Amino acid sequence: MPWGGRDDTRADRIHDARAGGKIDFGAPSSRPSARTEWFQSWAETFRCAHAGVFVPESVDQCQLILELAKREGKTGARHSPSDLWCTRGWMVRMDKMDKVGTEKRTVTSQGGITLHALHKALHAKGLAMRNVGSISDQSFALTLLASGEVATCSRTARQELFLASLCGLGATGPILAAKVQLETSIRLRESRQKLPFAAVVPELDSVAGRSEHTRVWWNPLSDTAMVMLANRTLDPAKPLKGSFFWGTFVGHWLVEFLLYVSLAVPSITPAIGRLAASLDPPSAVVTDDSYNIFNLDCLFRQYTAEGALPSENVTATLTELRAFLLAQQKDPHGLRAHFPIGVRFAKAGDIWLSPGYGRQTCWIGIVMYKPYGYDVPWRKWFDALEALMLSHSGRPHWAKLHPLTPQQLSAMYPKFGAFRLLLEDVDPTGVFRNEYVTRHVFGEAVGNEPEAFSSIVAR
Repeated sequence: MPWGGRDDTRADRIHDARAGGKIDFGAPSSRPSARTEWFQSWAETFRCAHAGVFVPESVDQCQLILELAKREGKTGARHSPSDLWCTRGWMVRMDKMDKVGTEKRTVTSQGGITLHALHKALHAKGLAMRNVGSISDQSFALTLLASGEVATCSRTARQELFLASLCGLGATGPILAAKVQLETSIRLRESRQKLPFAAVVPELDSVAGRSEHTRVWWNPLSDTAMVMLANRTLDPAKPLKGSFFWGTFVGHWLVEFLLYVSLAVPSITPAIGRLAASLDPPSAVVTDDSYNIFNLDCLFRQYTAEGALPSENVTATLTELRAFLLAQQKDPHGLRAHFPIGVRFAKAGDIWLSPGYGRQTCWIGIVMYKPYGYDVPWRKWFDALEALMLSHSGRPHWAKLHPLTPQQLSAMYPKFGAFRLLLEDVDPTGVFRNEYVTRHVFGEAVGNEPEAFSSIVAR
């Protein structure tokens, strides 16, 4: 039926969306819900109440959602971990857009597949992604523009849209599918060595160059750093074997319980950190499939913040961070930071809003755990990292807490102005603009914000 005609099924779907009901295009629409449905992040640090949820299974259904949004006057935040995913408007879950096809060492994947599922699909075909982050629960992510056009972009076609969308905050439109260059399945041999902080930090430049993939986990409460150097290998897999007692009972259950106790008795926090550090052997060698090496267990819910520095500034930043933490430990009422502090390295890139744009980068990430979901005092720690990052030319991790304004971000990112202009061109009415993008990219006040946003804007 043409768009101008009446379709009772579509009318029912519009009615359901207005009522806040979840809409699954693969099955009959649910009836409107009388109660408010809240979405929250895995760490339970942000939550928001949406106006409706769509679960498309095809490009056509994505276009239908966009058409409905236009009819209903949906314009992202103008009607309304980090809160990047939050909105009071309509949400689109891409879970069922999860088809995968491989050809000539490339993968073309629909945008809704999680990296966990993609790793398994590729491994079955003897393929692997070249690099992977610490977690693989996020969606993989042709772009659907606000006009309804399905745009194909690459380094040779519509290059500006391509470089903007690779780190586009969801604001250029949903990524319906992506084609990525792969390599044959690889295993990594990672050597791990625990060293004193003072022995590692002055040598970070050379440490970063000792392997293809270098990570450092610094435990400030034990003042030790675990240096992890990973390189490709043809050796058979030899995962690190751990016992249930030390790995799960002590390393997870007991540590979480002790962190819970520390909410009432903060003075025991340093001892908990030393206990956690003691569970890691002084040295170890692990060989496994690449994605198993790259991924890590995040343990339990946590607040997290991270920033990207020019590599040449990392030694000074970590030294100042250590001095701050030592001063806090001497204060009976000072901050008791959690562990570890993650340090990672990346090459310079040309993606417009990548924190690694145009420079060799070192990432520094911190956490404050939420034992059993209970809140913890985290603001002082995050403010300290933020101040140090800003003083050393740092840039924020887009998916983690930060309070920066468009003026500050524009000074950090040479292509920030071009990104805003592109958004105004491809989405002039702000259909894909949620509260986060409105606040941090366009600097506009967001009225009637969900509870999720209050913690990030309150200073």
